[in-house]
Amino acid sequence: MTTPDQHPREGEERPLGIALIGYEFMGRAHSQAWRTLGAAFDGPPVARRVIVGRDEQKVSEAARRLDWEEHETDWRRAISRDDIDIVDICTPGFLHAEIAIAALEAGKHVLCEKPIANDTAEAERMVAAADAAQQRGQVAALGHTYRRVAALAQARRLVAAGRLGRILQARASYLQDWLVDESAPMSWRLRRETAGSGALGDIGSHAIDQIQFLTGLRATSVRGRLTTAVPERPGEDGALEPVTVDDAAWATLELEGGAIASIEASRLATGRKNELVVELFGTEGALRFDLEALNELWFLDRTVPVAEQGFTRILVTEPEHPYLEGWWPQGHALGWENAFTNQAHDLLVAITGGEPFSPDFAEGLALQRVLDAVIASDAADGASTPVG
Repeated sequence: MTTPDQHPREGEERPLGIALIGYEFMGRAHSQAWRTLGAAFDGPPVARRVIVGRDEQKVSEAARRLDWEEHETDWRRAISRDDIDIVDICTPGFLHAEIAIAALEAGKHVLCEKPIANDTAEAERMVAAADAAQQRGQVAALGHTYRRVAALAQARRLVAAGRLGRILQARASYLQDWLVDESAPMSWRLRRETAGSGALGDIGSHAIDQIQFLTGLRATSVRGRLTTAVPERPGEDGALEPVTVDDAAWATLELEGGAIASIEASRLATGRKNELVVELFGTEGALRFDLEALNELWFLDRTVPVAEQGFTRILVTEPEHPYLEGWWPQGHALGWENAFTNQAHDLLVAITGGEPFSPDFAEGLALQRVLDAVIASDAADGASTPVG
């Protein structure tokens, strides 16, 4: 099928061609972002050229449903195309390194879902490829999309402006309950060889990233504990298979400057569907965010008289707030999917010569080293373990 953006008129800018690798949960979210990008933000045009998956029937249906021009079952063919400029990787973690490195070597810009890889060795190879690609003007971006939630981006502004003073303490918890049922089936997320780790890497990485992103402070050492409450789950044939990753994780992070952060990640938290809570406490103020109320940021200003102190609810929907120039009038709430469009916008800004994209692959490697330190600490019965 020929679409209008395949043949730009004389003088028009050629669209940046996108190849999306993966069509399930994250693939759907990224597809939505690329579809809505042009309606929300000014910038270079994009074309949703090809979506890739291993199952011919399923990826064909995904191309139709998610509005991609073509589908493909071989990602190598997709990234070799001359009309592809950006490779968007939404696969399980064990495939990230091979695809990302090949795409960078083929001269493409890359957006890769988090966490960057399944282990530090893979992440180091990805960073080496990204460093070489950067010299050629390519962008290698990591998809920690919650950085693009408007309320969290506003929180970062407040911290960077010194409104919290020196950070003393922080906490972040990411809680879900989809594994509470012991009969919940096996999936790639429950196997170490495909997922790398369980709740720690899947959602704990978001909690750790938010602490480091919001405070601007890196973790220097950790104490961690992991648990697998349900050691076996039914496979496709009904037979029980061993679960080789964690169901829940806890960690204490010592940050640069001496601040302490507590982290909790669980897929066993009964009644919690997708609750990411982040709290920062500083000498001059504090803030709190909950993803289940993602347009709200709670802020306390300790510099006002004591009689006036208290947490204030900020509805982050004003034109002055991050990313809101692309969306709706004041008070009209944004949703979970809008952060993916904001992320796509920031990627195009980086590609066209604007601000560097963060997090990049080097930041992804740094986060992977924190995850590895948590795993090593658990293996050492919770002993303090240096990062990297």
